[in-house]
Amino acid sequence: MTQADCTPTLPDRLSIDPRSPHHIAAIFQYDIGIRLNNKERFDVEEYCVSEGWVKVPAGKTLDRKGKPLLITLKGTVEVFYK
Repeated sequence: MTQADCTPTLPDRLSIDPRSPHHIAAIFQYDIGIRLNNKERFDVEEYCVSEGWVKVPAGKTLDRKGKPLLITLKGTVEVFYK
């Protein structure tokens, strides 16, 4: 049985924040790669493939709750297992 057979399918939208309704803990047991406009990104907090955007931290800026301030980047999003 190969790794591709036992991995769950990647969702259209996924977030690393456990309080988000788009967080799926079972996916994070595997190593995931995300490409935006054919460049691999390593700082993605949330993505949506169908709408074509990713959310990444805006430097060291924090919001009033102490979480990183996120900016949205648009383009072609591809998600894959490494």
